Amino acid sequence: MRERTRAQESTAAIEKLYISMRHLFSRGFYKPMGVSGETLRKSLLLLRPEIYGSIAEDKVELNGLIYIIERLPEGIEECQFINLTADEGYKESHFKAIIPPKRRRNCYRIDKNQMNIEITRGRSDIYDILTHLTFLFIESHKIKSKVLIDDGAACIREWAALKDIVLNNKKISKEVREVTIAHLGTILGRPFQEVSKIYNTLSTEKNPDRFFQLVYWLGQLAIDESLENKKRVITFSSVLNEQIGNHIYGEIWANQIKETLQQNNLLERPIHIISANMHSVMNFIYANAALPEEAKSNKGFKLFELLSSASSVDLQKKVKEYAHQNGLIYLKDTSGTNIDVQVIDTAKIDFDKTLFSQKNSLGKDPVIIVMDYAFGEQAYETMDELLKPYKNGKEVVHLNVASVSIMGKAGILEGGKGDIMIPSSHIFEGTADNYPFENELSKEDLEDFGVRVFDGSMVTVLGTSLQNKDLLKFFHDSTWNVIGLEMEGAHYQKAIQAASRIRGNISSDVKVRYAYYASDNPLETGATLASGGLGMSGVTPTYAITQRILEQIF
Repeated sequence: MRERTRAQESTAAIEKLYISMRHLFSRGFYKPMGVSGETLRKSLLLLRPEIYGSIAEDKVELNGLIYIIERLPEGIEECQFINLTADEGYKESHFKAIIPPKRRRNCYRIDKNQMNIEITRGRSDIYDILTHLTFLFIESHKIKSKVLIDDGAACIREWAALKDIVLNNKKISKEVREVTIAHLGTILGRPFQEVSKIYNTLSTEKNPDRFFQLVYWLGQLAIDESLENKKRVITFSSVLNEQIGNHIYGEIWANQIKETLQQNNLLERPIHIISANMHSVMNFIYANAALPEEAKSNKGFKLFELLSSASSVDLQKKVKEYAHQNGLIYLKDTSGTNIDVQVIDTAKIDFDKTLFSQKNSLGKDPVIIVMDYAFGEQAYETMDELLKPYKNGKEVVHLNVASVSIMGKAGILEGGKGDIMIPSSHIFEGTADNYPFENELSKEDLEDFGVRVFDGSMVTVLGTSLQNKDLLKFFHDSTWNVIGLEMEGAHYQKAIQAASRIRGNISSDVKVRYAYYASDNPLETGATLASGGLGMSGVTPTYAITQRILEQIF
């Protein structure tokens, strides 16, 4: 019998992971390190995703740990009970929302043993959290294995020193800190230099010893599971079970946008939807006029590099104030989708002060809706609701949607960080679904900016943190001709095709534009998302794509 390839094993592992997660969600609770969580653990260890590095080895994976800690609420490592809920009114209580630095989700520490995480962005958010937690608990048991000796009757002396510092909240000298880092090297199976670097990464002015606390609590809860049978438990609230997949938050979000359009007499105008960040479209339209002196001395994209620097808070404020006086309406999300929106009335733009002319839109005064990034399946929910007609009493108004443009970050399979990808189709991983489309943007449109541009198919993955080299190499080398991976493309296109070709909610002539800039190359060692952000190298591709989208609109 022919042996399965690593790519086939990886595909099967991803399918098992998702079937298991959906089953556990329907069940309502499970113990990640118990029998109920065994399939998740085994599948993740078989898959060995690039972002989780040495998950299948004895040593603790530090870069992967930092990556997920930035996406989970602070203090979650101390909690035995983790409860995934819908928006159930915690914001009206005394509980203070904890928002992870790299994921927009509200979390609440209920007591010293329980963390609640609000899920308002759909199933992809659940998959993301469960995958990260499975990795976290696997790593915690590695720590436990290094710490316990004599069949659990005692702990190594390095652990006793760490415990003393953490539980007594000791203020320690530089010398004691370095001794403790050396002890951690023994526990984690990592060299002093590497542990020291991770310590500095997690250290803050308010909490310099965050890494010590993280390692201690991860190990201690794993020890409690082994010696005292205090199993960590993940539960899903009944309200979340009832609401998931019903577009509750997306509908509220879309109605707020349509009400704003109506209140400002913009509902009948041509509409161009852009999914992007909250700064590039605004800056490209307004920064030249808002900052005339800076624009003179910073030609081309230099002005945008200036606005992207950490020291430009005052300049950013000037651009926002000018934009609000000249047609931009900012809608801070209150629906729970965590997707902010800008509505731009182009009739109020002074085109003599912009970097482009109004050739294509003369006499039409289109409206631009810029929506912040969605997350995975949430892209379908939000776009599907936004493209539906607006119902105001008995009146039903179909939106005059002229184009939908999607700009986002993605993993690239050929090239490196900062390169651009122009897709011709989206392939939905783990299904037989694929979405070919006529992309208004072409490779030639973006080749003038000094960045490399690739075109071909892109795979919409179930989760970026689940990909490994074997699977990605198959996508890249096979006749699928995949150039990159992301999480939203197929979901957006599914909503657009349903609205234009099946439901008739928008014109079948709606133009679509997709372009992505590379945030990482998961096929290259040390170039995954866990290796850090784009920094200034992201400015040119971001604004190059923005420029071409706006030129086609105007």
